[in-house]
This record gives sequence, C-alpha cells and structure tokens, in this order.
Amino acid sequence: MTHKLAVIAIGGNSLIVDEKNVSVESQYKAAKETAVHIADMIEQGWEVAIGHGNGPQVGFILRRSEIAARVEGMHEVPLDVCGADSQGAIGYALQQNLQNILYQRGIKKKVVTIVTQTLVDKADPAFAKPTKPIGGFMTKEEADRRQREQGWSVIEDAGRGWRRVVASPMPKEIVELETVQTLLEKGIVTITVGGGGIPVVDPGDGNYEGIAAVVDKAYASSLLARELEADLFVISTAVEKVAVHFGKPEQKWLDKITLAEAKAYLAEGIHFAKGSMAPKIQAVIWFLENGGKEALITNPENIGRALKGETGTRIVR
Repeated sequence: MTHKLAVIAIGGNSLIVDEKNVSVESQYKAAKETAVHIADMIEQGWEVAIGHGNGPQVGFILRRSEIAARVEGMHEVPLDVCGADSQGAIGYALQQNLQNILYQRGIKKKVVTIVTQTLVDKADPAFAKPTKPIGGFMTKEEADRRQREQGWSVIEDAGRGWRRVVASPMPKEIVELETVQTLLEKGIVTITVGGGGIPVVDPGDGNYEGIAAVVDKAYASSLLARELEADLFVISTAVEKVAVHFGKPEQKWLDKITLAEAKAYLAEGIHFAKGSMAPKIQAVIWFLENGGKEALITNPENIGRALKGETGTRIVR
C-alpha cells in the first residue's frame, strides 16, 4: 500500500451524545460528526480501517428482544446475532454518513461495512469466570431458572436485581482479515471488527460457531492494526487526552509518552480504570510492541488537531 494506513477505533458510547436521547436518529447524527473528522484524515491522504464499539447498542437490542419475548412470546435473539445486528446498524450509519461527506468533498472513495467474526479460544480462562454484564435485570427466580435451563452465568448486581454475565475472551484471529486487506488495497474505506467482532470458536472440525461472549473493541482493533501493519492506531474515546491520577488533585494530562512509560503507568494499577482506559492503553502497548510506530488517543472532534500534534495523547515506541 503506497498511502499511510490508519486503524481507528470508535467507542460505542461516542454515538450516545445525550443519554436521555438514544434514538436511532440521534445516534445517526453523532455518527455523522465522527465521520466528518475521519473524512478529514482521508482528505489528508490516509487509507482508513474503522473499528467501533457496540456496548450500548447491543444492550438496546437485547432489551427489545426480552420485552418482545415477555409481551408477545417472540423468540429471544442470541448474543452473537445481536452483535451481528449492531455491526450492520452502526456500520450503516458510519458508512452512509462518510460516503455522503466524501461525495460532497469530491473525493472518489467507496466505503463498505464487513460483518466481521473474531475467533476466540474456547479454552480461554475468561470462560471459567464470566464478568461482563449483559441484558436487563431479573428476579432471583428467573435468574435461577435461566441458569438451570439455559446454562447462563448470573450475578446479583448491587441490590438492583440479577443479571446475566458472559466472558470477555482475547481475540485470536480476525476471520475476514484477507477480505479487509483486499478492500483496503483497492482504496476502499472499510468498517470492520464492529463491537470487537462477533465471537466465534472452532469446535475442532474447521467450522466456526458463534458463542455468547464479548470481545473488547480496543483489543480487536489493536489486533487488526497489527495484522494490517498499520502506520497509526487511533483510539477515539470520550476524553481529549489521557490523564494519570485522574480526578485527583495531582491529575496530569499526558501529551506524549513512550511505550515504556505507558507500560509503567499501566503496571502501577492506579491510573486507568479497568473497564475504561486500561484496555485502551493495553491495546496500544500490544500494537507498539508488535511493530506499530505510534498511536493516538483523543475524542472524535479532536482527531484532526491530534494528527497535527496540537492535542490528544500520542504514544510512541
């Protein structure tokens, strides 16, 4: 590939601008705002692969499924299918917005969404201790029934009720990687590994089977960036920069750090929340350790400025 390649990981929460207004229309508008900044990168000559989160969106799909099953007796939607549904819906919003913006700017580039599977190991330790809550709250009676009849893992959630929990295994392989590579080589902007990809396992006969699990979006995007040998890995999140001692009097915003510094901060275990910034920093570390040149962490509206070195947190080898 003659042009520089960037892999951009967009948080699923970045499509939820107002938690009181989570309509499809509202998320579409948020996707448009993000697409504007990605278009700026493309206009600067970058080839782009886009990954995205889907946590809130899968939650909505599951909730609708649960209500439909309870009220109308309809079938419930399995978690892997919910992931596929969200890839299509979020991909559509990003794909259409980005295609429209590129057309308006006179940039002749196509955009496509790939429903992507991510291979995980069925022996991954995460399956022995599921921790990721999904779906709505249940009574203890319903939770016990689900556990008994469907094999669900359930937990009591802070006195609010019982919830299902699933594993968050490590991504081992992006099943559609060669397809993504082919599209990027043709100059097509490719949206892939949505929500970390649909988790699948190989039962041993060479086939793939969907499994109830959640792959971390940052980890899957990091794997994608490594496999594609990307020049830049961008994590678009809710904050303009990364901070150490976040929320404390000694809080410090980070403009530029090295791989060694990132590893040291992460190892201290006091700077980055496990369910928030820690996996993002770990994803960057893996990218840089495996040949990546540099990474950026910033919010969508500052991607352009971060590329110019004006803001964001830049992590270099």
